[in-house]
Amino acid sequence: MNGASTLPAGPDWQAGWWSGAQAVPSPNFGPRPAGVPIDLVVLHSISLPPGEYGGDGIVRLFTNTLDWSAHPYYEGIRGLEVSAHFVIRRDGQLLQFVSCDDRAWHAGRSCWRGRENCNDYAIGIELEGLEGDPFEAAQYETLARLLQAVARAYPVRAAVGHEHVAPGRKRDPGEGFDWGLVASRLAALGWAWPRGTAAG
Repeated sequence: MNGASTLPAGPDWQAGWWSGAQAVPSPNFGPRPAGVPIDLVVLHSISLPPGEYGGDGIVRLFTNTLDWSAHPYYEGIRGLEVSAHFVIRRDGQLLQFVSCDDRAWHAGRSCWRGRENCNDYAIGIELEGLEGDPFEAAQYETLARLLQAVARAYPVRAAVGHEHVAPGRKRDPGEGFDWGLVASRLAALGWAWPRGTAAG
């Protein structure tokens, strides 16, 4: 595994794909730089159209099959080619679009602790939701399981939001996301969390 930890990943990982997620392969990815450890998780929020949940907009966007004429909002993102490694639906369903061994296109122009291009070394996780609004208990349950699995397979040292790696440009997952809950529940991982959380 390029950038993976030397710890045994267990039977639940195969070439960067986690068996706990439904695989929906996206064409929007590339190789990670050689020798760069995968040591960061970046959390995002997404809904398509904004504020609407449960539709197929996110899947279609990440698989380049979105009908740009289906909603007025889509005209503003026409031609966008993006992806994340994972998406967590409002009901807790987990989808995986890109192998964690590969570079998904989620963070864009970004920097964490002096290191540019977070996509090179981060795993991107999208939570279905609108920045500023609360997320569902089922999403936190799935996120906890996923982060524990990621910790078994990759040398992650921190989890942050898109707002932390692209301040001024991005605001997700936003104030509705309970960092304290996640940090306290996963304190045993020993990760760094955004400042202001119980373990950050």
